[in-house]
Amino acid sequence: MLTHDQDGFRRADRPHRIVSGALHYFRVHPDLWEDRLTRLRALGVNTVDTYVPWNFHETAPGKADFTGWRDVGRFLRIAQDLGLDAIVRPGPYICAEWDFGGLPARLLADEGLRLRCSDPRFEAEVDGWFDLVVPELLPHLASRGGPVVAVQIENEYGSYGNDVRYRAHVERGLVERGVDCLLFTADGPEDAMQQGGMLPGRLATATFGAKPAERLAALRRYQRTGPLTAMEFWIGWFDHWGEEHHVRVAEEAAHSLDELLASGASVNLYMAHGGTNFGFWAGANHIGSRPGDPGYQPTVTSYDYDAPIGEAGELTEKFHAFREVIGKYVPLPAGPLPEPLPRLAPALAVPGGAAPLLSHLGLLAGDPVLRPAPESMEKLGQAHGLIHYRTTITGPRPAMPVKIDGLGDRAYLFADGVPLGILDRNAPDEGIDLPVGEAGVVLDVLVRAQGRVNYGPLLDDRKGISRAVRHGHQHLFEWEIRPLPLADPAALVALEWSGGGEPAADGAAAGSGEAEGGPAFHRFTHTLGPAGSSGGADEPGGRGGPADGFIDLSGWGTGLIWLNGFLLGHYDTPRGPQRTLYAPGPLWRTGTNEIVLLELEAPGGELALRDQPDLGRPTVVDIDY
Repeated sequence: MLTHDQDGFRRADRPHRIVSGALHYFRVHPDLWEDRLTRLRALGVNTVDTYVPWNFHETAPGKADFTGWRDVGRFLRIAQDLGLDAIVRPGPYICAEWDFGGLPARLLADEGLRLRCSDPRFEAEVDGWFDLVVPELLPHLASRGGPVVAVQIENEYGSYGNDVRYRAHVERGLVERGVDCLLFTADGPEDAMQQGGMLPGRLATATFGAKPAERLAALRRYQRTGPLTAMEFWIGWFDHWGEEHHVRVAEEAAHSLDELLASGASVNLYMAHGGTNFGFWAGANHIGSRPGDPGYQPTVTSYDYDAPIGEAGELTEKFHAFREVIGKYVPLPAGPLPEPLPRLAPALAVPGGAAPLLSHLGLLAGDPVLRPAPESMEKLGQAHGLIHYRTTITGPRPAMPVKIDGLGDRAYLFADGVPLGILDRNAPDEGIDLPVGEAGVVLDVLVRAQGRVNYGPLLDDRKGISRAVRHGHQHLFEWEIRPLPLADPAALVALEWSGGGEPAADGAAAGSGEAEGGPAFHRFTHTLGPAGSSGGADEPGGRGGPADGFIDLSGWGTGLIWLNGFLLGHYDTPRGPQRTLYAPGPLWRTGTNEIVLLELEAPGGELALRDQPDLGRPTVVDIDY
């Protein structure tokens, strides 16, 4: 058991210092959990920290999946077998640059429900989540022989609110369900944040990335005795689309870590290994203060975080610098460091045709839902993906702007199937002029969701169209709506592909046919031989068996990409910074591999496989907090 007294932490009744590294099981392919935890242990840490995202596990209200990729118990058992303690942070809110901060999207269907406060409806939802997740955690608590030595109450709540009753409800929910290990809060080292997040009798910790002496002194004003802990010590940073790739100089970060540990404090490195925002799970930030303000910032697919252990398991310069520092304060594990994992040899995927999205709406979405006015994804029971709206505008009438109120996040407009233009939530006052002839016009609006806000006051971030579409001053009614969650890989297999063959000389998508000029799926294949055979992954220029690779989207626009039916995530090459997406070895297979892109704006030509990532031009981030 982990306890603490006025002098510090105690583990098995001996003085103990926590040196932890954050590693999220939900951002790592489960076949690679052991590899990443082995690398984490080699860094010298004695503890692994992970969130448990509610929305990743919930399959329906009152039901959750804790198998396969979601088997947090297996992750914890592997950690224990490797000699690691574990800190678990089950929310209900986690932030983590994760869609909606881990909350399920369905909560946004009720516009009257107030998030993260003592609204009885929200507290009832929290109780339902704890009824599901706590029984999964109990067998792994240290009191029952497991690795979990501490559990967090909520997450940086003082950065959001100050509801004492809500904080107490979350604490009580954990205790009454049997969580008997150390409970703690984590908040920024500012008066308002600590006041808003801490709980009497529970260990208060701080989250920061620089100036350890100053930040720990601020924490000491609230945690007056006992251990001081940096529960998130930010040693890198994450990226948004349209910005530069953030890095933190290894030497500077290691010096700051040394200063922190020399003070006697405990630490959790955020992140020790970042991983990947696969699928639709990347979140977003928002620098606005009111709904509808510009300032929406979607997070990229890579969560490399400039961590000591890279996205594909690389042991970076920062790994070695941190390991040297950590070794001054806790014993390092014996034995050699883990070897690099194999990489696929560079190659070009083979084009296999295209399929226009609008021509396949029936296959992808079935019959439309009829509504008098546009409704958000959440109102229609949809969590992620795209959503399609269709209505008819009568004519004749002169050109007037089509505008969307409550857009989340990017809309593609079509008049009688012809692309009309693009609207974006960050330009809420813009419109697209549309003249209408005597026969009228069918208006299609395809909306792409790019991740819900995960931090700050604008958490209630609805997707699709949550208010209205107007032509001039006139509201448009009578809509056919088709949710496109794109969650069924079988639907991609059933698409009718046109064209194929080799890439076109002018760079256009080979065999794109009628797909040109509108959103379309593009198919590629890549054949791998048995690993170690002729043309194996270990032979330059070969096409070896399953190994890690990176898919290069250079020359393409923006959209989504699947490998063998698994959604790797979003790409947005012109905005950057990320140009390659990580494709872990367990997703590849010997023989034919199918890669499908849903390109929304600018089809490319070649699709290359690389053995190294391109996350964009590195820019040093100034972490002063």
